[in-house]
Amino acid sequence: MQKLHILAIAAHPDDIELSAAGTLTKHAKLGQKVGILDLTQGELGTRGSGPLRLQEAAAAAEVMGMAVRENASMADGFFQNDKEHQLKLIQYIRKYQPDIVIANALEDRHPDHGKGGRLIADACFFAGLRKIETSLDGVAQEAWRPKRIFHMIQDRFLEPTIIVDISDSFEQKMEAIKCYKSQFHDPNSNEPLTYIASQDFLENIRYRASLLGKRIGVRYGEGFICENTPGIADLDKLLLPQMA
Repeated sequence: MQKLHILAIAAHPDDIELSAAGTLTKHAKLGQKVGILDLTQGELGTRGSGPLRLQEAAAAAEVMGMAVRENASMADGFFQNDKEHQLKLIQYIRKYQPDIVIANALEDRHPDHGKGGRLIADACFFAGLRKIETSLDGVAQEAWRPKRIFHMIQDRFLEPTIIVDISDSFEQKMEAIKCYKSQFHDPNSNEPLTYIASQDFLENIRYRASLLGKRIGVRYGEGFICENTPGIADLDKLLLPQMA
């Protein structure tokens, strides 16, 4: 068992890069153990293939400085928030014992995102129930519940609960995204043009990060939603931008 401080879990390889790579990279730079679990290989995507996206995911994880990246091999498009999938996810949560989980948005353009967000949230709760028994490699696992779950803001803009300053890690975020050459803009690609494969899509990533950053007085930000109200130790822990 390799304990992680943060475990980011999402439906597809590249979900995390698009919406949370700056935050994960920032925490990795602080020397914290950070990892990623992709639920599927994204094998239903119009461009690329499952095996290729696994290679791209590994390259992106290296750019972000992740301690681990795994794939749960659930069926893209067809995984469900049911007992079978919850138990599988509970094994990973108990394996890595994260303090913080970053998860898919609870609603979004792609059905897998909202479905994945609720599956992750439910599994995090159930992972803390000791009467739910799981084992890994023949060894019984201890119950473990993460302290906090933060849901990403993905394609559809949702009002964030908090915004993280990613000014110092934004360029690494963009580098990680560009590891997915099969998915995003590549002028040399012969693959079909898709919604996310245009140059405008990548420019919009920068634009949104800039808008979120502006709201907290920094250059770039990533927003997250927390179903439970987060607290702070004292008011001095807040970013206090210069007010005009």
